[in-house]
Amino acid sequence: MKIEKIHHVAYRCKDAKETVDWYTKNLNMDFILAIAEDRVPSTHEPDPYMHIFLDAGDGNVLAFFELPTKPAMGRDPNTPVWVQHIAFKVKDRETLLAFKERLEANGIEVLGVTDHSIFHSIYFFDPNGHRIELACPDPKEEAMLAKLDAVKWDMLEEWSRTKRAPKHAAWMHEKELSGL
Repeated sequence: MKIEKIHHVAYRCKDAKETVDWYTKNLNMDFILAIAEDRVPSTHEPDPYMHIFLDAGDGNVLAFFELPTKPAMGRDPNTPVWVQHIAFKVKDRETLLAFKERLEANGIEVLGVTDHSIFHSIYFFDPNGHRIELACPDPKEEAMLAKLDAVKWDMLEEWSRTKRAPKHAAWMHEKELSGL
């Protein structure tokens, strides 16, 4: 018994129409479905909502709920803003840079390109305050992934014991963090 794939990932949004417009304009996602009810199907509680679905490529679906009767959205104040995010893969660095250019032309502040060795990323926020990452593979990704695969269990065990960053894969961010 195995999970086949993620059916969809759902987040909350402030405004469903604004969210659809933003994702279609800035990330070329197609708006594929909307569902709205006055009662929640799983809990049966009365709570009107709009549930929208966007095509995030390759069968991946990104969904949002607009909940007009609930208090304004918040975020966990104990979790740094860089932790909670969703990352989308793009084909290559040229595509990554084209997205960066488009986003900045649309007035969106973009952080990066950040060098993670196995991939390279840019970061920005959607209109709901969700952090988004676009990542492209490094040409040497396969060989680096093999190196990481070889040490993953040792790293996890060491972290579990010490709660300090194991150095098995320190090479990954050496260039990025040294400022070279």
